[in-house]
Amino acid sequence: MGGSESDPVERGFPHLATVREAITALYRRMSPVTLRTFDTSVAPGDVAFADADELHLGVQRVAGVMVRHLRLPEARVIVSFREMTHAAHVELAAGPEYFVELNSRFKTHRRDIGAALAHEVTHVFLHRHGLAFPGTRDNEILTDTATAYLGAGWLLLDAFRQDSLSSQKLGYLTPEEFGYVLAKRARVFGEDPAIWFTSPQAYEAYVRGSELADRDEECPPLAPAPWTGRRRYAKDRRYARDHLSPGSPALGNDLYTFEHHSPPRVCFACPTCRQRIRVPVRGRVRARCGLCGTVLDCDT
Repeated sequence: MGGSESDPVERGFPHLATVREAITALYRRMSPVTLRTFDTSVAPGDVAFADADELHLGVQRVAGVMVRHLRLPEARVIVSFREMTHAAHVELAAGPEYFVELNSRFKTHRRDIGAALAHEVTHVFLHRHGLAFPGTRDNEILTDTATAYLGAGWLLLDAFRQDSLSSQKLGYLTPEEFGYVLAKRARVFGEDPAIWFTSPQAYEAYVRGSELADRDEECPPLAPAPWTGRRRYAKDRRYARDHLSPGSPALGNDLYTFEHHSPPRVCFACPTCRQRIRVPVRGRVRARCGLCGTVLDCDT
């Protein structure tokens, strides 16, 4: 896992496309029924780590919390410390034991051990379920996204702290991207992680991520779309009706595309799982996402 106290902190949403692909991949591999079993996040008290706690016993206790949270009771995680560039590393073998190495700085920065172990145990979870993206960067983004969506990633965002002299961030997602995924999770499970943040910078990033997640729920042809979006949608719909013909490519933009059919169809992303949905262009319709089951009120 990447992250250190000296690395410059990337901000904004540079990995958003991969994050959204990761959410879709989770729904495809895990199924909505399985994902709904992760409706409760890791509790702050379960990963609290006092300076007086014995280091190795405390680390094994927190690792056990993550293993149980991710439904991996048969996985034994053995944790050690060493000097390294990255925050942590896990060896993904056939099991039954998994070996996690933590950066030696966590011996004295104990409050973030839970965050580091959350990411590494999620690697084990994804490995067990055969879910991976090609390339190290995209696979790490998948792991961060899964950690947050499955209820342990609020710890990674809370590890983001800045002051006039230093900064720290764990994981590959930006703070705002962590906030986005946590907000998407909050909309599904009705669980707001904001009350657990101890870092003011983490809370601010969560707010920014939530704003983007809100906009996902307001993109045309979804009925809650604002007037400006509806006006643009109507213009694009007229253009598509005038120019679509049998065999012609779809017309539209990043939010929605129109396809030739009778009646024409509009294709857009489900705001919950980002799976593409196609509905007929015929006014107000209710559509159910075939992947996550979300029922959407649309004005096509």
